[in-house]
Amino acid sequence: MLETTLVTGATGFAGGHLLDRLADRAPLVAWYRLDGTPPDPHRHIDWRPVDLLNPADVARGVAEAAPSQIFHLAGASLVTSSFTSAVPHLRTNVLGTHHLIEAVRRSGLPCRVLVVTSSQVYQPSDEPLAENAPMRPSTPYGLSKLAQDQLAERAFRDDGLDVVIARPFNHAGPRQSADFAVAGFARQIARIEAGLSAPELRVGNLEARRDMTDVRDVVEAYDLLLARAPAGRAFNICSGRAWKVGDLLDELLHLARVPIRVLPDEARMRPSDIPVIQGDASRIRAEFGWAPRIRVEQMLSDTLEWWRGQTLAGD
Repeated sequence: MLETTLVTGATGFAGGHLLDRLADRAPLVAWYRLDGTPPDPHRHIDWRPVDLLNPADVARGVAEAAPSQIFHLAGASLVTSSFTSAVPHLRTNVLGTHHLIEAVRRSGLPCRVLVVTSSQVYQPSDEPLAENAPMRPSTPYGLSKLAQDQLAERAFRDDGLDVVIARPFNHAGPRQSADFAVAGFARQIARIEAGLSAPELRVGNLEARRDMTDVRDVVEAYDLLLARAPAGRAFNICSGRAWKVGDLLDELLHLARVPIRVLPDEARMRPSDIPVIQGDASRIRAEFGWAPRIRVEQMLSDTLEWWRGQTLAGD
């Protein structure tokens, strides 16, 4: 009998790239929200609408799919919006994860679960953050991801569930929302090149430094961890290098086909912008040999090309 893989958050940024990676594995069940991004009808996947905030709906979805493994990617992902909508972030990230873990526990299925949290669970530091760094988040988003992280750890410790925790740092690539810095820069450049906007690019804080990885490398790490990581263990997914946001922008401007002026925009400044977020990937490298393969320069080029295509298509 074939074993079923379930992906939550399947219509999201990382979820879509994970589906690309899992495309030849069947059966594959993908959950999406009825009021969220609609599923891609061209993907030959068993799409199912499930509301993670409805415990009965989640329990029914798990029972129907009877998965042997789950990639739990669903969740609210914007740090900026968490300052003005903390409750929705907590509901989605915490209650959604709780309902999923409870459904797996009550089902009695031998099911392995990868819970994707975030580097935002850590206390800000100028030093690279390893998995044993203090976990004191400085944003409402980080707090919601810490609670999610702790739910996963408790499910292993107290309930004996086969749960692994992934803590990704910043990642970008094609198909990312323009709400994020790299994608936002790329979209503005593509619109300027197409003559749809004045040759002025609006920016927030360019001095912040972020550990940046291509999303395609990140989902490769998710796949690896679900297949091989010991239960109850957490793993950073990062490059180990912190890029200055201004340097990422400079690389994109180098790829632009027209001259562009950069202008600061107060509306793009975050209420709490951590100066440096850099990860330590020693654990995942030592235990599994994983390291990013796609260079940041390639990721930037691919992201810009994708936005050029979206702009031509009328985005």
